Amino acid sequence: MPDTIKLYRSIVSGHAHRAELFLSLLDLPYEAIDIDLRAGQQKSEEFLRLNPFGQVPVIDDAGTIVSDSNAILVYLARKYGGDAWLPPDPVGAANVQRWLSVASGEIAFGPGLARIGKQFGRPVNMEAATDLAHRLFKLMETHLQARSYLAADHPTIADIAAYSYIARAPEGDVSLAPYPALRAWLQRIESLPRFLPMIELVKPAASAA
Repeated sequence: MPDTIKLYRSIVSGHAHRAELFLSLLDLPYEAIDIDLRAGQQKSEEFLRLNPFGQVPVIDDAGTIVSDSNAILVYLARKYGGDAWLPPDPVGAANVQRWLSVASGEIAFGPGLARIGKQFGRPVNMEAATDLAHRLFKLMETHLQARSYLAADHPTIADIAAYSYIARAPEGDVSLAPYPALRAWLQRIESLPRFLPMIELVKPAASAA
C-alpha cells in the first residue's frame, strides 16, 4: 500500500473531482487539502511552489508532485492502475488520449464553462458554451449507442476525465434529457466500485435527469 497521497483540491472543481474520483476508484489512501479559490489561495506563494500555474488539482505522492487533472490521471494509472485504465498498446493509448483532449477542450469549454457562468457568475458566453455542449453531447450520444465506454470495452481514464462536468451539465442549464445513451454511460460510471460523486450545487430538474 502506498503512502497517503496529498490531494490539493476545490470541491466545486470538476477537474479536482476527476483526480479524487480516480484515487477512490483505485482505493488509494489520500488526504484531501481544500484550496479556497475564491480567496485566491491558489495564487499564494506556497501553492505556486506546487503548481506555478496556480490551478487545482495537485497531488503530492511521497514527494512526487503532479499537477493538471489529466496528467494526474495518467500518472496514477501508470503507477497504480495496471494496463486496464490506460492501455499500453499504441491504438489503445491513442483512443484514450483522444478523449483526454476532448475533456480539456469541448467538455471544459462547453458544459464546464456553462456551469461556471451559471453557478459562479463569471462573464461567459452562455449561448456559445451551451451550443458547444449540445454539439458534443450529440456526438457522444452516437458514439455511446454502439459501446459501453468511451475508449475501450471497459472503463479507462478517458471515462474518468469526461465524467465530472458532463454529470453536472444541468448546473449550467444544459439538459441531459435528450441523450439516453449518454445518461446510461454516466450511470455505468456511477456503478463502479468505490465511485465518489461530485458535489451538487443545485438539484437538477427532473427533465434534466
